Amino acid sequence: MFARRSTLPWPLVALFTAGYLAPYLLPTTVGRLDSGLSLTATEAGAVGSALLLSSASAGFLLASRVDRLGPRTLARVGLALAVLGYGGAALAHAVPAVVVGALIGGFGSGTATAVAATGIAAQPDPHRTTTAGLLGVSALAGVVYLTVPHLGQGHGQPLAAIALTALAVWPLTGRLPLATTPAPSRDTATAPLPHLRAGLLLAATAPCWSLTQNALWGVSGRIGLTQAHLSETTVGAVFAIALGAGLLGVVGAGALGPRLGRALPIGGGTVLIAACITLSASATDLTTFATGEIAWNTLYPIVLSYVIGLAASLDPRGRWAVLVGSASSLGTAAGPLTGSVLASQAGFPVMGTVLAAGLLLIAAPMTAVALGAGRRTLPVVEIQVETQAYDKATAA
Repeated sequence: MFARRSTLPWPLVALFTAGYLAPYLLPTTVGRLDSGLSLTATEAGAVGSALLLSSASAGFLLASRVDRLGPRTLARVGLALAVLGYGGAALAHAVPAVVVGALIGGFGSGTATAVAATGIAAQPDPHRTTTAGLLGVSALAGVVYLTVPHLGQGHGQPLAAIALTALAVWPLTGRLPLATTPAPSRDTATAPLPHLRAGLLLAATAPCWSLTQNALWGVSGRIGLTQAHLSETTVGAVFAIALGAGLLGVVGAGALGPRLGRALPIGGGTVLIAACITLSASATDLTTFATGEIAWNTLYPIVLSYVIGLAASLDPRGRWAVLVGSASSLGTAAGPLTGSVLASQAGFPVMGTVLAAGLLLIAAPMTAVALGAGRRTLPVVEIQVETQAYDKATAA
């Protein structure tokens, strides 16, 4: 296992940033595929969904194998696939080559995220590490949104940004542990998952939660361009400001920590996000569009940090964190296509109403899981045994 340390694990934060950047850049990626490759909005959304589905499949495949295969090795494989896949897609002009590159890059992002999630779950304060990772990815995505409109037309710029980020994170993987040896008294790879009912419920609701978020996020660029009649530069500036507001929200969540528990931020935050989605989807001018997007981007990373922390609290070895994260990625993957289909069939305002209603339905079970987790304590003895096993393995 990863060692539990009091200092912030910067390699995991960087790896988290590299893995999560693709979903954060989804609106500009899908929009550029739409305009740069002459795809329809639905086809561009489908490519975005395929990218994220590939990322989710990596998480499911590697959920219980990170320690056995080696965090350092897997992280480097994932980053290499991200560089090759996204870089190739950025340089290619044929649609099939772009799709293949996006799929390869998506699998690399999912691999990096799986390693990061496993390591974060083993930290003394998973929420603190998660908020640091969200700060990193939000800040970087904000810079990309401000920069891309000034780099010319074409589909390659956002994809190249993801590839370059993966390349920049590579040197930090040297500080990740190699393959570790499980404690001799138990097989850590096949040990049963703790808190099975709560974990399954969270894994079942996470895709719905993520789908609604990314259905809006995947078409937000089109809402700004076509319904609110804004320029790409203005839309990019709104997204950058919104992600900046998200930074402030994450800083606040990190400072607040567990003082309010997890139930209130997850349940109450989800209800507020539903209202923001409705507002954004109905925007017809800059004021309404900016208000909805900024409010939503402020709340989304806050709630996400508590959801990730909740999953990590269910299993200190990180398996629930990876499984819930991968299940969430399934919803993320379906989001762009869902948003595109709903918008094309019923219009953006109706899409927003449908998505908000879905969020309100799943707020209750997610809050119930958070309430139950708040009454539990982590299995400290188990953590100590695994930490000792890690120390022996690395010492050897």
